[in-house]
Amino acid sequence: MIISQQLLRAENARRIRAARPEPAARVDPPADGQSPTEREDPKVLAVCVLRGFDLPVWLGETYAFARRIGPEAATAWRHDFTRTVFLAGNPANLRERFDFDHVAGDGSTAWLGPAPADHSTTLRRLLKLFPATAELPALPGTAVELPADGSAGDRVPVHRELYLATAGLTIAACLVHLHHLVSEAVLDGLLGPGDRLTLRPLPHLAGVTGPFAALRVGTQHGQPHRLRAHAALGAGRTA
Repeated sequence: MIISQQLLRAENARRIRAARPEPAARVDPPADGQSPTEREDPKVLAVCVLRGFDLPVWLGETYAFARRIGPEAATAWRHDFTRTVFLAGNPANLRERFDFDHVAGDGSTAWLGPAPADHSTTLRRLLKLFPATAELPALPGTAVELPADGSAGDRVPVHRELYLATAGLTIAACLVHLHHLVSEAVLDGLLGPGDRLTLRPLPHLAGVTGPFAALRVGTQHGQPHRLRAHAALGAGRTA
């Protein structure tokens, strides 16, 4: 399977229809890859507060955050396309004021929500957006072990490649794309306890071949009518 414009459009349309199954959403998305519904102010969102940036650790905690989301909250969040805001702050200094829904074991990151947007208004006004304007530095293939929480039952852990296209994207943009991809993969049951990811940052994903379990699709920088695979989750094999 080759990443083509046809594949990207099909995946983008699938995601929109899965998030908004009502008849009004059952239309082909525009050429810029973004449904008009995605441009609306979200009614439900999550907030991620970061003290610093350690991508492998953050990926594991993103998985742990998504695992604790119940079905009703997940449906509401998916309806707003798993919108998440990334803020700069130290969770340790905020825990007395805000009842976070997930806090990383090392205290580096915390999540609030997903919940109605007004639930996080005070926090969003207090902190600034995470200021990661530099491009992601070159990284070798990095293993990320997802925590085993004892709830896997008979499920056999799998190993998946996690590809990230880095050319022209800031660290903040990479966080957005990976958060969408990983969170939705958890909600869809593609990632589970004990799974292992190998993170592979590449300038572009055009040469990566599938099959893929999930794709994160957006617009090509400077070419708003052309789509790009920002991240991809491999089909997986037994870990």
